[in-house]
Amino acid sequence: MCNFVFYNLKIKNTLRFKNIKQLSLIRIAALIATLINFPRLLQLYDIVEKLGKSFATTSISDVVVRTIFLFVFSWLILQFNTNWKFRFSVYRMFVRSALTVVLNVVFFFCSVNVLVFFYEKMIGSFLTSSDISMLYFVYFIVQIILIFIARILRFQVIRQEDIAEKELLKQQSLLNELASLKNQINPHFLFNSLSSLNSLIRENKKATMFVNKLSFLYRYILQSGEKDLVTLKEELKFLDSYVYLIDTRYRNRFSIEISIDEKWINQEVPVLVLQLLVENAVKHNEISESNPLHVKLFIENNYLIVENIIKPRTSFVDSTGQGLININKRYVLLKDKHIVISNSKGVFKVKLPLNN
Repeated sequence: MCNFVFYNLKIKNTLRFKNIKQLSLIRIAALIATLINFPRLLQLYDIVEKLGKSFATTSISDVVVRTIFLFVFSWLILQFNTNWKFRFSVYRMFVRSALTVVLNVVFFFCSVNVLVFFYEKMIGSFLTSSDISMLYFVYFIVQIILIFIARILRFQVIRQEDIAEKELLKQQSLLNELASLKNQINPHFLFNSLSSLNSLIRENKKATMFVNKLSFLYRYILQSGEKDLVTLKEELKFLDSYVYLIDTRYRNRFSIEISIDEKWINQEVPVLVLQLLVENAVKHNEISESNPLHVKLFIENNYLIVENIIKPRTSFVDSTGQGLININKRYVLLKDKHIVISNSKGVFKVKLPLNN
């Protein structure tokens, strides 16, 4: 319970003293400085005088057309920068940034050119080159302001979600703490019993190895009970013991292929995540002499991928369907990333995001 109280205080302190990113402060400061000096900029290029001449020919239809187009333009820029652009999250950061900039520029030029085209059709008069230049200037300033507003709106949503997720994590931690207090005797009792059993079967090497692997498995679970993230190296070592137990049960009907370069082994992942994914494959697939199960673990495009060919069980599988959902929740809470699940062409894949 003391650990939970400390964790609770840690969350409160994080929320209270979390620094705002310097880039956000610089952007806001730049916007304020630009807006304050905006009249001087207008005066510098005689824009006020040009605006006065433009307003002299204003009509009701002119105001209506300009208002409608500016409204649509504003909605489009806000919608794109608050919602649509986040559909690019599957791409790398450079690609996402490039797409965002390019599409904002496309929206800008298309909006002004469409306005010029329809203005001449609907109003019946042509815009001068000076009027068109003024449109580009005004729409550019409006777009910059809208992008800042979109960022502020997105930050508000992220902050609200962050607070809600931390509150949920706090509640789940309390429930886990209570459950751990209720059950803490059983794992220790089992671990000690395994140690006693090992001393009785030392003459049987296979049995001794099995008990040692099982003991290591329980020791790892007990020691990682207070951890959220562990290195990939630790997870692979734990997975090796788990696979040994599975292999003892299924023999040549189960196999696993791990292809992970040394440079990735210090990456952090949620504790027990690999074991849960392999267990998920074993649980939901047929494993027999005619249909052996082969699981692959490899790195691709900054993702750790756990893959197997789908061989559905013919017998009933007692499953709540919450395993992968819980793994995704842990990734969102601990690493602010989502796992990717695919089921196509008879192959089931779970992609765990790693740091770039």
